Amino acid sequence: MLGLAQFLMVLDTSVMNVSISQLVDDFDTDVTAIQSVITLYTLVMAAFMITGGKLGDLWGRRRAFVVGMAVYGVGTSLTAVAPTLWALVLGWSVIEGLGAVLVLPSLAALVGANYTGKARATAYGVIGGVAGAGIAVGPLLGGWVTTYLTWRLVFAGEAVLVVVILLLTSWIRDVPARRTRLDGVGAALSAAGMALVVLGVLQSSTWGWLRPRDTPVEIFGFAPTLFVVAGGAALLACFLAWIRHREAAGRQPLVEPVLLAAPPLRAGLSMLFVQNLVLLGVFFAIPLYVQVVLGLDAFETGLRLLPASVGMVVAAAAGSVLGRLAGPRRIVQLAVATVVAAVLWLVSTVRPSLDEVSFSLAMALFGIGMGLLASQLGYVVQGSVREQERSEVGGLQYTAQNLGSSLGTALVGAVLIAALSGTFTDRITADPRISDAVEQQATVRISAGITFVSTSDLRAALDRTAVPPAEVDAIVDGYAEAQLRSLRAALLAAAVFAAAGFLATRRLPRGTPSPVE
Repeated sequence: MLGLAQFLMVLDTSVMNVSISQLVDDFDTDVTAIQSVITLYTLVMAAFMITGGKLGDLWGRRRAFVVGMAVYGVGTSLTAVAPTLWALVLGWSVIEGLGAVLVLPSLAALVGANYTGKARATAYGVIGGVAGAGIAVGPLLGGWVTTYLTWRLVFAGEAVLVVVILLLTSWIRDVPARRTRLDGVGAALSAAGMALVVLGVLQSSTWGWLRPRDTPVEIFGFAPTLFVVAGGAALLACFLAWIRHREAAGRQPLVEPVLLAAPPLRAGLSMLFVQNLVLLGVFFAIPLYVQVVLGLDAFETGLRLLPASVGMVVAAAAGSVLGRLAGPRRIVQLAVATVVAAVLWLVSTVRPSLDEVSFSLAMALFGIGMGLLASQLGYVVQGSVREQERSEVGGLQYTAQNLGSSLGTALVGAVLIAALSGTFTDRITADPRISDAVEQQATVRISAGITFVSTSDLRAALDRTAVPPAEVDAIVDGYAEAQLRSLRAALLAAAVFAAAGFLATRRLPRGTPSPVE
């Protein structure tokens, strides 16, 4: 039952990723708007997850789990009938996200309370595998429903599953509430800091990093992006200073500073951040390639992602056994190397036509690497603290995951749009078939902002203008090449982020994790 709840929490994002084209059509919007909706969902969870963990301590973890599932059910019901994009944002990104911030930290603590010894390691491996499978199975399930029925049925089905889970919660052994107080200032500082960092990265493709494009305001002649990110970083620094101040004053902070100082825990959280950054980044870029560039429908997209699902499930199941034999550190290092190799392989498969065999093998390898990570990291994080700290650490665990998910979609999307804009401009400038007048108009439009659309949509838009047919062909050819180059750049960025994870693996435990005093 806990695994089913975990599956629901991660299913939504993968369903949304594979349904991007249909969502764009249904809500008469563009890819960038849907990217923002996806990012906001994980951002809400990242911003309030620590607070959700603290509320689990105040209310008792089973009660927090039940309240969170009920809120989540309201959100998914609203999403199923959302008439406008703003209703989708409210139901999915906000209400479901707020429900998840109560469910996930409590879920992590309840797993630890209901299992002991080797069974606990296996349980965390299964939960990690279910989370990975939810992200990977979502495209197949969502793709089929979106193509042959409607994506709304996925959320209607989730509402039914929420009722089933609520009816079964009495079977879970509870972890009672403990005396604590909610640090409101700390909660506000951490939420605002993370929100500003992700907002700045997300809007970089619209505002520009330095040179202002479509910005609400200019600061000293520059785009506000870096100022927003810096403001978020400053608030996070204030948050760290605040929790140290509260601890020194003998008052309970939102997060115990000593937890953040524990090397195994910090390494585990860092790897969870990297894992989800890469996973959501790749699962944002690949559906764009398969749907927008290759023109496949949502179900066909889900089928192409199925090897990753199989790889995740198999590796997550095997990883818990391998971890006891080789230790978490070696398994995670092997997993990071596998993910980097798989993403680089995916870069080589981004071509005008799909090499089915090579693409499937690369996706399977990617799933294996992610499954191995999932089998170890939750176990390491929860095993590094004492029983009474598991809810608080559960909040940190899912904060790291969802912050990584938010930044994964935002960063990879920003790299994608930046590469698309730069490459398209270069192709237009270098193509002798394009006149100076058309080149100048195109350059101005690109610098004002560009979105990721299909070449057929671009051609249809150009056919409605006075641009000569020969120049339309040249522009479409340049855009098609820019699409492929931008997708390769986005995946290369994901590979770099994954490789950076090696830095955190040195502090992971070699053997069974033990609570840090």
